[in-house]
Amino acid sequence: MAWIKIFESAQEAASRVPPGTLALVRVGTLRICLANVKGSLRAVQDACTHNGEALSKGTVNFRGEVICPWHGYCFDLGSGRESGERSADLETFPIKAENDGIFIRI
Repeated sequence: MAWIKIFESAQEAASRVPPGTLALVRVGTLRICLANVKGSLRAVQDACTHNGEALSKGTVNFRGEVICPWHGYCFDLGSGRESGERSADLETFPIKAENDGIFIRI
């Protein structure tokens, strides 16, 4: 596993993924859904485990979960767990902030 730079700075990350929003990031062939939850970046696989819809097209709720736009399944952005336990967990990816940028571990 390697740490890959996804943003040059925290300021760039905040402008591209403002609090309460989602964004798609591609790292190689991987599609990753980035979420800004109250100023903290979280990363999960972009495909919903229920039906494959892009989670980056969904929304973030007040509990810090990503809501799939297709059938409304809710996934915890920290653990990847689906709140109703009706679908498999999402793969999660650690993110770290360093002086020279924001990195994701793939």
